[in-house]
Amino acid sequence: MARVTGIGGVFLRSRDPVRLAAWYRDNLGVPMSERGTVTFHWLDTATSDHPGTTTMALFAQDTDYIGEPHQRTMLNLRVDDLTSLMSKLRARGVEVLPETEDSEFGRFGWCVDPEGNRIELWEPAEGM
Repeated sequence: MARVTGIGGVFLRSRDPVRLAAWYRDNLGVPMSERGTVTFHWLDTATSDHPGTTTMALFAQDTDYIGEPHQRTMLNLRVDDLTSLMSKLRARGVEVLPETEDSEFGRFGWCVDPEGNRIELWEPAEGM
């Protein structure tokens, strides 16, 4: 059967891809290449207790969840320590939104990259 088996990537428009790749590397620890690419291999980090997952979710056109109305996509990045990362980002002068959210899925916080893209930071709940 021909079907989709997973999300192959997330792609962002950028006014300055080299600068934005450096920002993601330096502030969030995303191991981006100089060309602005990274591939995460879930099998390398997944265990039976902690499977690697990627979610695709659709939101209403008028949602505030994704950020400003002109932002059409939002990255959700898995993190291992939300509180520490958000403190680190604040100390570096990164715009960190003041609210966090706890849910059955884990803890969520948000920051904004230099081009105004809202990024969701997700510390998964145990077993996710």
